[in-house]
Amino acid sequence: MKPEVPRIAILLPLSGPSAKVGRDLLNAAQLALFHFADQRFELLPRDTRGTPEGAADAAARAIGDGASLILGPLLSGSVEAAAPAARAAGINVIAFTTDRTVAGGGVFTMGFLPGQEVARIVAFARQRGVRRLAVLAPDSTYGLRVVEQVRQSAEAPGLFLTDIAYYDPLATDFAPVVRSLADYDARRRNLLDQVEALRARDDEVAAAALKRLENLQTLGDVPFDALLIAEGGKRLQAIAALLPYYDLDPKKVRMLGTGQWDTPGLGAEPALVGGWFAAPSPAARADFVEQYRAAYGAPPHRLATLAYDATALAAVLAREDGGFQPEKITAAQGFAGRDGIFRFLPTGIAERGLSVLQVRERGTAVIADAPSNFSAPPVR
Repeated sequence: MKPEVPRIAILLPLSGPSAKVGRDLLNAAQLALFHFADQRFELLPRDTRGTPEGAADAAARAIGDGASLILGPLLSGSVEAAAPAARAAGINVIAFTTDRTVAGGGVFTMGFLPGQEVARIVAFARQRGVRRLAVLAPDSTYGLRVVEQVRQSAEAPGLFLTDIAYYDPLATDFAPVVRSLADYDARRRNLLDQVEALRARDDEVAAAALKRLENLQTLGDVPFDALLIAEGGKRLQAIAALLPYYDLDPKKVRMLGTGQWDTPGLGAEPALVGGWFAAPSPAARADFVEQYRAAYGAPPHRLATLAYDATALAAVLAREDGGFQPEKITAAQGFAGRDGIFRFLPTGIAERGLSVLQVRERGTAVIADAPSNFSAPPVR
């Protein structure tokens, strides 16, 4: 009699507007099968169509087909829609979303959480001498989560949160918020007042002082020595281009970022060069990208590692008795993945070991390695 083969469903948007992302994640899952699975493992791809309704249908079909674990969906609304059927069937879900609010009750989230990235980079900056911190963030769920974590991190002795500036997440003009954060008008007025007073004196000492001021835009420093910018891509570059324009000097203020900075080309914007951000170690991911490119002829979507790691984990757990039970998924020692070590907390969210990277003109460099193991027990 043929032994029972564990069936693992993977729910992805294989049609609809997110089909390209879904296809990349499915390719990554199949690559993990090649590397980790044996003959006693069957992957069941199911199309969510990128909608909550499609995710609910896909989950129902997967359960009907005998799935013992569900990987995905990708989007938080789809996870919410798929979760009730999975819970009713007693099947755990390892989803790819970054929305921690859907975790728990048998749902585990693989996504990269901004709170962990912020905690890592703020702690590192404090170790390197940063004492006064400001935040520039979109007025969105993401931005509010970043600010919440900065507030918590700023409770550490010797670190002060001096300024918080929000902007419309749909904005295209960031000049008003950068100008205000830099206190540009007051500092500009200080300079003009000083110049006027020196000119009125008309002596050699005043003339020498005027010579020193002639290349300045403003007078006086901003009340922070580091600025965390919770943005990425072209919007981040647009913000960064305004910093020196409003005399927010990157030589005096250290720029800090989240995982949204983990994209190529940031060094093309001079104000970001030298900035620090927290992200998974790039080394293991680089190997994955090359393997993926060799197999499929193109680079993968940034989130493809989530599907790879989830499928690899499922293949490993499938060889253990009770491998898909919560106590196995939440093993305290965690797992090694293509984005470094990770483990699931009892709350359902993934804790990750993160590196600190510095932006260089031609790429990024790791300046603090990610941990190689979890030395502390998970938070209960």
